[in-house]
Amino acid sequence: MTARLTARDLTLRYGDRVVSTRLSLDIPDRAFTAIVGPNACGKSTLLRSLVRLLRPAEGEVRLDDREVGAYPTRALARVLGFLPQDPVAPEDIRVRQLVARGRFPHQSLLSTWSERDEAAVTEAMVLAGVEELADRPVQQLSGGQRQRVWVALVLAQDTPHLLLDEPTSFLDITHQYQLLSLLARLRDEGRTVIAVLHDINQACRYADHLVAMRDGRVVAEGAPGEVVDAALLKEVFDLPSVVVPDPVTGTPMVVPAL
Repeated sequence: MTARLTARDLTLRYGDRVVSTRLSLDIPDRAFTAIVGPNACGKSTLLRSLVRLLRPAEGEVRLDDREVGAYPTRALARVLGFLPQDPVAPEDIRVRQLVARGRFPHQSLLSTWSERDEAAVTEAMVLAGVEELADRPVQQLSGGQRQRVWVALVLAQDTPHLLLDEPTSFLDITHQYQLLSLLARLRDEGRTVIAVLHDINQACRYADHLVAMRDGRVVAEGAPGEVVDAALLKEVFDLPSVVVPDPVTGTPMVVPAL
């Protein structure tokens, strides 16, 4: 698989705390990449560096063979859509107003709100299953409803790359699988999806490419069927397990052996 988005020899840090050293990664284009690993292993930090929210102390992130720092902000936001952990909505904003902010990268001082913008917002809300909440204040929604509204905002951004940090947070199990199925469908339509996921079985079922991290480094990467086994689960999560075929998809399914 080709890679438009790459990281080379990254050192990532917050002040004096170093998270990753010499981390390199190629994101397969038009594929679904799942990043997994234990808490505080550097997954979210890596994602933040890919979208330029964290500047590497060393190394570089490149998109289409151009360093991401060289992109104007709006231009980068038209290519990389990002859903962070725990986003905060402005007070008194309604669902449709918040989702419409996803169209900001497509606006300019001379442009006006267009039919294309309106259609993109409507379609994003339908895909995320929040169209019936359009006029509700965001602060009055449940955690799961708010999470789906944030997903709609990123979809309205209409970017070829979607980067999502724990997108299934707060969602019940039905909405988790609906969202992952949606992301897989967007992959099938030509998008590049990169998601930090906590559920290894969901990652194995939906991802083409799995990146397993521990202590700020990439321990293994590749197709789930090629890299996920009991030895990897022990090394990455310190979890004794048995790996068997998923009875529905045939992808690896992890059964804890505690």
